Amino acid sequence: MTIALGSTWHPRGELPRLERLLPKLGEVYASITITLPPFAESGVVQSLQAIAGRLGSILRAPVLTEDWRTGRYLAIREALKSDATHVQYADLDRLLRWVETRSQEWRQVVSIIESCECLVIGRTSQAYHTHPRALVDTEAISNLVASHLLGRAMDFSAGSKGFSRRAAEFIAQHGTHQRAMGTDAEWPIMLKRAGYAVDYLEVEGLDWEIADHEQETAASPERQRQLADRYDTDPRHWARRAAIALEIVQSALDASQRAI
Repeated sequence: MTIALGSTWHPRGELPRLERLLPKLGEVYASITITLPPFAESGVVQSLQAIAGRLGSILRAPVLTEDWRTGRYLAIREALKSDATHVQYADLDRLLRWVETRSQEWRQVVSIIESCECLVIGRTSQAYHTHPRALVDTEAISNLVASHLLGRAMDFSAGSKGFSRRAAEFIAQHGTHQRAMGTDAEWPIMLKRAGYAVDYLEVEGLDWEIADHEQETAASPERQRQLADRYDTDPRHWARRAAIALEIVQSALDASQRAI
């Protein structure tokens, strides 16, 4: 069995870390796809294109989206252009932290994906509470609604899920494209209704990644906590996270009612 990585990435200074970690990623993934927002810096795009040229088929040329809301779906569709038997979706900044800080756990989870139709990867309580309260409190709402609809308590918003090729093809064919963050709940609920088995596990490595932005290495727990506390002082962050939670809830409800 083989696994392809489909990822989205809004670069915020992580390119040197990505270059450093690419050899590890290449040991695990048969191919790596990165979709970028339309406002990505041209220098980053050109650097990724050059790296892809050197690595051949492992890192595919980056895909610059016209509409950032479609980034996650494009990541799945592009990953399916490989002949891999399974696909892992991941927010790339979260994945980089995971690989850098808990490499063994990451490798173990990738091997588990290869035995699943759909694997929702959540956060342990410890990993979850490295995040600002603006995320913890609002995601508690969207997780509660999506868990009720799926019939099992899960953390849906950790930024990574695994799929069999058949399940990924179903997502690419039947998913919607209007709510990027809503895919957190839409994909597993849609697959469950279509008869796919949805499994769940929690990991330590998907702790809060925003503290890593513009850093040469993953942030320490102390820096995470300091920046999380600062994040919570800005009411705009609370408003944005509430809007994201609403988007996930709306997508969960739509996926539970839409004809499959």
